[in-house]
Amino acid sequence: MTAVAFDVSFFGSVFVSLLVILDPPGALPVFLGLTKSFKRQERLAVAARATTVAFGVLLTFALLGRQILEYLKISVPALQVSGGLLLLLIGLELLLGKEDDKAEVGRTHIALVPLAVPLFAGPGVIVTIMVAMQRAGTMGQQVSIIAALAASMLVVYLSMRYAGAIHRLLGEGGTTLVSRIAGLLCAAIAVQMMADGVVGFVHGAN
Repeated sequence: MTAVAFDVSFFGSVFVSLLVILDPPGALPVFLGLTKSFKRQERLAVAARATTVAFGVLLTFALLGRQILEYLKISVPALQVSGGLLLLLIGLELLLGKEDDKAEVGRTHIALVPLAVPLFAGPGVIVTIMVAMQRAGTMGQQVSIIAALAASMLVVYLSMRYAGAIHRLLGEGGTTLVSRIAGLLCAAIAVQMMADGVVGFVHGAN
């Protein structure tokens, strides 16, 4: 039985690329804004669920992404525009302070939307992981990509795991301010995501 050779350089390049796109420090204000009224255990549960779901989604796209998009006849620009629209709605809620009016059922779902999808498992990360898998020429490189994905999601989890310390440092007023800034950042990310999608549509039509 042939051993699978782990490609360290491939792991490093994919790991760094994923961290840059995931931007765990940049996601912290959004996480704090969405969970500012949560207890510590609730916040930890949301962090664990969000990273687990995001990892599962990204792993699925890494292994079957091209087939899924082709079967559903969905283009990458369409994925970018739809993800951007979803993120824009969340950003506006944060910016206007409407997240406080969410029903209790909404508290259990924010780990799935918008944290897992589209904030962490967004179009940019999905495309990056799909392209990396296409570039992988050996089984060892494919294993390296999956390991890089797992490592990057662990960093995301740890950043949210210790977000409580940041919450205590900022206080209630500071966290509210951060949530408004997060709404603005979310909206900006969403607009950029949709703009990239539109550019992709235009290039695809030429």
